[in-house]
Amino acid sequence: MKSNRAYFRVSRLAALTLCVLLLAVVGAYAQNDPLPSWNDGKAKQSIVAFVEKVTMEGSPDFVPVAERIATFDNDGTLWAEQPMYFQLAFALDRVKTLAPQHPEWKDKEPFASLLKGDLKAALAGGEPAIFQIVMATHAGMTTGEFEQIVKDWIATAKHPTKKRHYTEMVYQPMLELLTYLRANGFKTFIVSGGGIEFMRPWTEKVYGIPPEQVVGSSIKTKFELRDGKPVLVRLAEINFIDDKTGKPVGINQHIGRRPIFAFGNSDGDQQMLEWTAAGSGISFMGLVHHTDAEREWAYDRTSHIGTLDKALDEALAKGWTVVDMKKDWKVIFPFEK
Repeated sequence: MKSNRAYFRVSRLAALTLCVLLLAVVGAYAQNDPLPSWNDGKAKQSIVAFVEKVTMEGSPDFVPVAERIATFDNDGTLWAEQPMYFQLAFALDRVKTLAPQHPEWKDKEPFASLLKGDLKAALAGGEPAIFQIVMATHAGMTTGEFEQIVKDWIATAKHPTKKRHYTEMVYQPMLELLTYLRANGFKTFIVSGGGIEFMRPWTEKVYGIPPEQVVGSSIKTKFELRDGKPVLVRLAEINFIDDKTGKPVGINQHIGRRPIFAFGNSDGDQQMLEWTAAGSGISFMGLVHHTDAEREWAYDRTSHIGTLDKALDEALAKGWTVVDMKKDWKVIFPFEK
């Protein structure tokens, strides 16, 4: 009888010890997991495997630190883009703010429709209408004045449905990915169709990406002396569109090195991923596929925002990594944690 009790005590002790060891292992893994908001699937595994290959000295795929360039689209890749691009929301708010200075807008499209709250009618004019809206709200001031306008807006404006500041609408898994890459010697860049001077005032605080590592679309500026002080004035003229075929051009002009790692989410990023894939060594191409209608939005081929059609076909054909937001991400936004 005594021997049975002793055996029971020993067995119980062994079981408790095993549980403690298992918990310790799980805890250590959780602490060491660089991508805790990613589920352990093919997407996460492909990222980690790539980083290990290019950072392991002696590996045939080893890449020197100076050549570890990673580029990321912004809208729909690092932060959300529905129900409209956030920079467009900024422009619409600017129209309302500036309206008292422009009484003629009440009878002039696309501004008349915007002031009535009819966004669909305002944008029915396509690219020319968008051009008018952007130029009316983004030009005519100095670069310093525009930077402050953006900072003030980004600090107060909130998403129309989520009721969160736009800088809270960033993707937690992608924030972890940026940190993980930088911890492994990568230099991370934004390469976006959005305005370069719209993004630069806040990307360092939100993403850890400094303004000199932001590539985007731009309008022309000119040097002037105002009250004896030199300023750069923003003109109502397009300088460069950093979208689609413009992205590789922007990368070459601003970065000067071909990326070995690139992430996007739409057809507008296809050429950036193709440019990355065309390098002489190992490379990683990734797409964020918006598949979660409950936590975010589900859209791809037929969406007028963030259309993912031809790039998705190419990704599937060439074996690029496609991140299924619903399956691959434990959480989407930081406020879900």
